[in-house]
Amino acid sequence: MLIDFAPSARSSVGIEWELALVDLVSGELTAAAPQLLDACDGGEDRPIRKEYLQEMIEIVSGVHSTVAEAVADVAGSLGVVREASDGLGVGLIGSGTHPFSRASDQPRFRGARYDVVAERNGWWGRQMAICGTHVHVGVEHPEKAIPITTGLARFYPYLLGLSCSSPYWEGEDTGYASQRTMLFQQLPTNGLPYPMTDWAEFEAYAEDLFDCGMISAPGEIRWDVRPAPRFGTVENRIADSVPTLAELGCLAALTQCFAEYVSRTYEHDRTYEALPPWLVRENKWRAARYGLDAHVITPDRARREVPLREGLAQWLERLEPVAHDLDCAEELRFAGELAERGASYVRQRDAGSPESALRLLIAETGRPSPF
Repeated sequence: MLIDFAPSARSSVGIEWELALVDLVSGELTAAAPQLLDACDGGEDRPIRKEYLQEMIEIVSGVHSTVAEAVADVAGSLGVVREASDGLGVGLIGSGTHPFSRASDQPRFRGARYDVVAERNGWWGRQMAICGTHVHVGVEHPEKAIPITTGLARFYPYLLGLSCSSPYWEGEDTGYASQRTMLFQQLPTNGLPYPMTDWAEFEAYAEDLFDCGMISAPGEIRWDVRPAPRFGTVENRIADSVPTLAELGCLAALTQCFAEYVSRTYEHDRTYEALPPWLVRENKWRAARYGLDAHVITPDRARREVPLREGLAQWLERLEPVAHDLDCAEELRFAGELAERGASYVRQRDAGSPESALRLLIAETGRPSPF
């Protein structure tokens, strides 16, 4: 399968932010997306869009050269959504999961694409009441798309740990920092990217899936990190949804800086630092289970494991010149503060109960910062 890759401006950035809708009286998820989208003039290829379930929406930025511009774009659309949702008695939460609502109670949108998802995935498809944060980074040539995809997967623990926001599932503390991660990987084309060396190998993979009826278009490959040929980007889909704009900017900056770092390394000598896929998988599980308290496996055989916070601090220092060049130093620095003071899953647990966590999420979502 030949896949056209539309090159885009190098390290440009775009954000997709999924938000859940809750009834402000009961606190339960509410299927208000149809009314909310009508009130916001939302729709396909517009900044405010529907998702699979009627209890969530997605806010999508345009393409920007800096993280600050992308976050400001999202914040502008959030203002439109907020004005409409207030009139409907609907609250917004940026979180990987709702703390106590039942996923299988949530109605979905109808349509050919969604009907296939529902039929193909059965029970697991009915559990997809989950929200994520997706960050697109521009790639100027398809030959870089696979190295950057593989390179970002190498940094999975940092990109997930800072965003973990789904400790609760249907009223129970799961023990995981990101229950969303464990759910999302169950669908057949989801999960970690397969190890590949070049664009031709990705095309061959897509052709196999197409021939077997697993996909009808490349966009149905839903890896945690994936090439997005239509946009000329690599898309980081690792992160849970997060409540505040500072967290949103932090994740976008870290993704942008890691992608540019891999791009520069690859340009230098056509290599990039990677981990065997079995260790990438273990790192993913550790970050989902323990969040910022995880220990990260590294390629350095002299010290195979480092505490996530320590490894993050080292990478933030290493990425400082990149962040300076990309004008996202302030957003990147917030990662250190977030690691020290607590990602959303920590704050939710500290609130004391699923009900208290929900109230916290409603209060935090859309704020400039959680602190």
